[in-house]
Order: sequence, then structure tokens, then C-alpha cells
Amino acid sequence: MLKDKKYFLFDIDGTIAIDDRLYDGSKELIEYIGKIGGRSFYITNNSTKSRKDYMDKFSKWNISTDADQFITASYAACCYLREQYKGRKLFVLGTPSFAEEVRSFGFEVTEQAEKDVACVVVGFDRTLRYDKIESACELLFRPEVDYVGTNPDYRCPTSYGFVPDCGGICEMLKVTTGRTPVYVGKPNERIVAICMEQAGASPEEVLVIGDRLYTDIACGIRAGVETALVYTGEAGPDDLKDTEFMPDYTFENIRELYEAFRADRQEGEGH
Repeated sequence: MLKDKKYFLFDIDGTIAIDDRLYDGSKELIEYIGKIGGRSFYITNNSTKSRKDYMDKFSKWNISTDADQFITASYAACCYLREQYKGRKLFVLGTPSFAEEVRSFGFEVTEQAEKDVACVVVGFDRTLRYDKIESACELLFRPEVDYVGTNPDYRCPTSYGFVPDCGGICEMLKVTTGRTPVYVGKPNERIVAICMEQAGASPEEVLVIGDRLYTDIACGIRAGVETALVYTGEAGPDDLKDTEFMPDYTFENIRELYEAFRADRQEGEGH
């Protein structure tokens, strides 16, 4: 039930904010969660920013955060890469911030199709250049080179609509090379598990909130926790008519979720 939730796992883009604008109700909900002894996590598939970048972004909204509250697709990918490719060279198709985060895990990173590359790693790249695409293709035509993507999202919400996300870039590579990556970000339930382990949370205390059915809601379902969909990003009410990823709750926006959660708790306390 909604009143039992203590740990809120928020998507960011299209859910609590768009570009540099925080949605109405987001700050109030985050503060209320802290007030009741809960904790907010941010499980974004946006791999253009490091955890430090996100901390800086939230500070501009006057929201204090710790690095471990951000379980980004880029961070999850780095953890996976460390397990699988420790000490090996990686080709990274991503932003400078993402490449630097990969380096911080002890990897040598290149943007060239070098002979000793073990894996092509693709993120949401706002610095995409055609020469990087060509190098990625050259490597992906080598069967011994592995392929990892941060997240399968086809598009990322913006104030004017959408732009191609990691999944969109990988689709371009797929029609060219025939290769599909191992995706590490949502809907991989590992993202939720990291948050739950850190908080010592039980499934009943956790709520995953997002705007996209096939990543956000699917991730929560796979992890065995309840989910809430907000209609401020990709998915709308019509998308629920034919989906295998049905959320437990739906709200027009984050303000409506905040008010519903606060009302349920107060009713449960007999106020």
C-alpha cells in the first residue's frame, strides 16, 4: 500500500524534472520522504552525467543529496564492466563525463578502433560524432569484441519533445552491424537491488516511480516491488491499454503522487 512506502526510487527525466526545470511537487515530496524517515534514490537511465554531475544539478534546486543516492545507468554499467573486464581496454561511445566515470573504475578508455579493445560500451551520447560511430562499427564487426549498452531507452524527454537516447543509438548500430548490446540499466532489476541493499529495505517499503513503461515500470516489476507511473514524460493513459508492464499506481504528475501519499499516511495515522 502507498502509505507503507519509505524508499522511493525516482526516474529523473520526465518524472521529477525536465531539462533543468524541477516539476511542481518534486521538492515537496522529496522533503516529505526525508521528514518521515525515508530515503529517495534516483535511478536514471541518463548516462550523460556522472553522480557528481547530478549532485551539482540537484544542489541548484536546493536539494541536498549524497552520491550513493544516484544509481545511474552509467554507474551500474561501470560496476558491471569492472566485474567482467577488469584491466582491459574499452571503447566508449559516450559523453566525456561518462568516459571519465569509466576511467575512474580503473579502465583504459579509447575512441579508436584499436586492436586490443575488449568491449564496445555505448551510452546516451550528446557529443556524438560520425567518426565515433564508424569506429564502433569497425569494432562490432569483430566477433571477439563484446558489446554493452547503458540503457535501452529509444528517446529521452526534453522541453520540446524527445532526442535519441542510448537505445536509439544502439538501434542505428544494430541495423548496420546486426549486433545488440547487453543492457545494464533499467529494466535490469539489478538497479533496484542496489538501492534495496543499501537501504536495508523490504519490498513492501519500496516504490519505483517513472514515466516509461518498458524501462521504469518493467524494472520495478522484475524486482518484485510496486510501481507508479506519472504522465509527464513518455507514457500516457492510452499506453496502458496494451502493455505487459502495468503499474500499480498512476498519477497525472508528481504533485498528485505527493498529495496521495501524504493523505494515505495521515489517514493511516488517524489524522
